[in-house]
Amino acid sequence: MKEFNSINDILDFAINAEQEAVDFYNELAENAKTEDMRIVFTSFAQEEIEHKARLTKIKNEGSFKIEQKQITDLKISDYMVEVSVKPDMTYSEALVVAMSKEKAAFKLYYDLAKASSNEEMKEVFIVLAQEESKHKLRFEIEYDEYVLREN
Repeated sequence: MKEFNSINDILDFAINAEQEAVDFYNELAENAKTEDMRIVFTSFAQEEIEHKARLTKIKNEGSFKIEQKQITDLKISDYMVEVSVKPDMTYSEALVVAMSKEKAAFKLYYDLAKASSNEEMKEVFIVLAQEESKHKLRFEIEYDEYVLREN
């Protein structure tokens, strides 16, 4: 597991992860087969840009507000088969990949929170885990509304 020596290390890691998510969703948008898919993935990329900006602001200002929330988990992604990223993905495949990525990000931050002995770092990891959990929920809702209901 990656070692963090400061809150800035954590924030740099999280900012980089958000940028990777922006790049991922922009790539999905570029390869989208329909305008609706392109719009959805572009909006997800924009949300990740906002998260990156929020983390950058926290880093620059040196303070953050902890707002712990209970996030609903539909657990749809728990029953999905892994899907590889490919240019000709269907919308449902792209959503499965997105859910998997958000679930992995949640697990990473949750595990880092559990492993942290520094309370301030632990709180930052918990907030980051909650953000990833919210992202996953959005994809699960999207999957439920546009894939499962069509079948």
